[in-house]
Amino acid sequence: MSDFLDHLAFGIYPYIAVAIFLLGSLVRFEREQYSWRSGSSQLLRRKQLMVGSVLFHVGILFLLVGHTVGLLTPSAIYGLVITAPQKQLLAIVSGGAAGLLCFVGLTMLLHRRLYDPRIRATSSAADIAILALLWVQLVLGLLTIPFSLGHLDGSVMIRLSHWAQHVVTFQGDAASHLDGVGFVFKAHILLGLTLFVAFPFSRLVHVWSAPVTYAFRPYQLVRRRGRNARVA
Repeated sequence: MSDFLDHLAFGIYPYIAVAIFLLGSLVRFEREQYSWRSGSSQLLRRKQLMVGSVLFHVGILFLLVGHTVGLLTPSAIYGLVITAPQKQLLAIVSGGAAGLLCFVGLTMLLHRRLYDPRIRATSSAADIAILALLWVQLVLGLLTIPFSLGHLDGSVMIRLSHWAQHVVTFQGDAASHLDGVGFVFKAHILLGLTLFVAFPFSRLVHVWSAPVTYAFRPYQLVRRRGRNARVA
């Protein structure tokens, strides 16, 4: 029974979560474009919003990139420049710093939503729920650090990487690589997958509309009217 639940949670659920994440986002964009927004409340307590938002977004972007590169890079590739124990220590230090940064920012944003009556009145249950889920996920991620310090040989990190790589390459034995991995790591993975499920039904969809192309926009030529305008 335990093996079946592990296979369901870590072998099948990842595909269900990603399918809902992609298809749900597409359906929402096609049918509910007016709800496709971040739901900003920047007119209220603007300073706390700006500080918290910057800390949160800087931290979360670093964590997303770090998790993706760290989990999906084969050991044969990163082994050319760094050993598994060194990679483990790098992940603890850099991920811990980014996690703390993100945690402080998200705590400020959640506090603002919960304890300012005006902001809470304009916040939906989904707004508060997604912030709370992200907060718990960050706490779980930070809790993995003490456990990671207990196995600096990188063995658990390698198991987690093998699990992620087997999921991405559609190999059926992905869940078996998490045998013996601590509960806090599994809880972190499960809640992370659940956030993928919640993504299309929350304000997180605005991530798809991030103005990435703005940095690569062409220059604008502005012509002034008046003294410098050409006289006909």
